[in-house]
Amino acid sequence: MSAASHRAHLTALLLGTFLLACTPTPEGPGDGGDGGAPPVEGAVVRHSFGTYALKPFEEVLPCISWTLQNEEPLYVQAATLSNDGFYHHSNWTVVPEDMYPGPDGFWDCDARGFNQVTAAIAGTVLMAQSTQAVEERQVFPPGVVVVIPPHHKLVAGAHLLNTSAIAVESELRMALEIIHPRHVKAILAPFHLDNRALEIPPQTESRFRLRCDLREAFEQVAGEPLHMRIRYVLPHFHYKANFWRLEILGGPRDGEVIHELHGFAADPGGIAFDPPIELEGAHGLTMTCGYLNDSDQTLVWGIGENEMCEMLGLAESPVLMDAGAQRRSDNRVVGYEGGVLMNEAPCSAVAIEPSEAQVLPSEAERAGPLYVPPSDDPSVDPTPECRDSDPAAAPLEPASLSTLRETIFRPRCSFNACHGGTRPAAGLDLAAEDLHGELLGHIVQAKTARPLVAPGDPEGSLLYQLVSQCDPRDEAGRSLPNMPLNSPRLLPDALVATLRAWIEAGAPND
Repeated sequence: MSAASHRAHLTALLLGTFLLACTPTPEGPGDGGDGGAPPVEGAVVRHSFGTYALKPFEEVLPCISWTLQNEEPLYVQAATLSNDGFYHHSNWTVVPEDMYPGPDGFWDCDARGFNQVTAAIAGTVLMAQSTQAVEERQVFPPGVVVVIPPHHKLVAGAHLLNTSAIAVESELRMALEIIHPRHVKAILAPFHLDNRALEIPPQTESRFRLRCDLREAFEQVAGEPLHMRIRYVLPHFHYKANFWRLEILGGPRDGEVIHELHGFAADPGGIAFDPPIELEGAHGLTMTCGYLNDSDQTLVWGIGENEMCEMLGLAESPVLMDAGAQRRSDNRVVGYEGGVLMNEAPCSAVAIEPSEAQVLPSEAERAGPLYVPPSDDPSVDPTPECRDSDPAAAPLEPASLSTLRETIFRPRCSFNACHGGTRPAAGLDLAAEDLHGELLGHIVQAKTARPLVAPGDPEGSLLYQLVSQCDPRDEAGRSLPNMPLNSPRLLPDALVATLRAWIEAGAPND
């Protein structure tokens, strides 16, 4: 079974378990009746936000919302967010349903006055999407939840980017896994670190360190010394990034690494902690972002070709925390470490009291039946089943290498994924200037006799097998990962057909 097929199968099993729990049954002692049915312990609430169309090379920053129509609190222990590509990132907040009034779906953020910090303070933060990830699954330990209070909705600020030469469409889907109030043990509050003091020099490897002492801000609002139990951490950066680290600052565990990543790939980068990371006795957190800027331009904080350095965390904490450096002028070069140019900036922190609605379930909720909002759409599958490409599909014209570069390799394999940059996966750089030489000269690392591209023979080309089949196999029957990696769906049929036609024509350098 391929990675995508295995993931879809596992998700189907999980969803099936929840759906069985939600199947209507005669009422029993556990839910207020006398039919003998067991109490419902959890449910999945699903939604499709619809499809967003992007023109060639279009970049947009829409807001997105989903009014849950919930009369009672929802206790979210897991959430799945999936799309069909081109979602650079999205950050999901929980706000009162009368905030940012207007129709759900996609809308103009400025027209409704959306502000991410204001939204988080008014409600809370549910989740964020890793850079370019097509599927993000956030799962907390049993009993640890994000609360969606009554009459609240989800609102996200999103960033969509089509780097291809053709128009594209991408559907966005979400599933919330809620648990019965009787199982809730802890409520999570967000904390955020953000270093905007970036000035990344060209042709240089550099790192930017942010040491954030959280003690004073925390104590001013919470009235007690710093104590946080970190349950989830998710970094955010762009494709020039080659390093990210979060450490404990100060105290007996100073320098202990909480989470670390090397290189960029469009994979989910979040991590959950069970047991939690305890900050009691610590001073705060240190975040370091590293970049290998192989361009001729100085990069700064921003969208497009620029970079970012931030993280979202969720913790058991009596306050919300936001800390960081805001001005590029605050950055200071502090020397070299192992040939890497090191930078630092001062960090300021603020603590905020959570919304009054962010509370543990009442005794009445714990004793009553599970509440499921009417907004659930059972027809939505957050992780659609993969299907093999249609071999009879018509290719794009012309079916040339130039077309493939601008529609598949550059936007979907290098910019959106891991076959680009300074450390391309498997040594295959699909952003290479000599793309033809890279494709035909690549030494395949998989245990197969097939070359990556066999001119005139699509079926004998490993590349075609990986992008056209949900469960590609080598000669010994061993499963291989399909491409794009981690995507619940394969490429559009027309793109796969274009690759096939180019290989059939002898894979010319056109």
